Amino acid sequence: MKRKRFTEEKIIGVLKESEACAGTDDICRRYGISAATFDTWRKKYGGMDASEATRLHELEIENAKLKRIVADQVLDMSSMEELLAKNWSHPWPSAKLWGF
Repeated sequence: MKRKRFTEEKIIGVLKESEACAGTDDICRRYGISAATFDTWRKKYGGMDASEATRLHELEIENAKLKRIVADQVLDMSSMEELLAKNWSHPWPSAKLWGF
């Protein structure tokens, strides 16, 4: 996974700085980010403080773990359904003679 250059706290600091001076182009140039990145940050972190951003990040990690668990459960269920749908005739023809 790609390493991020900016932490959530740093992103919120950049957004608060832009609110104070209202120079988006200057802020983007100073921090070396594009206007699209700045707009994405504003959509995601706008109006948050650092603790809320940290909590958001923790919730995103927890959500990813839960999605993996659900995907594993669905895979297990589908394999069980396939197993139950098979025709279970005995593989040995002489098994009927022996009572199997």
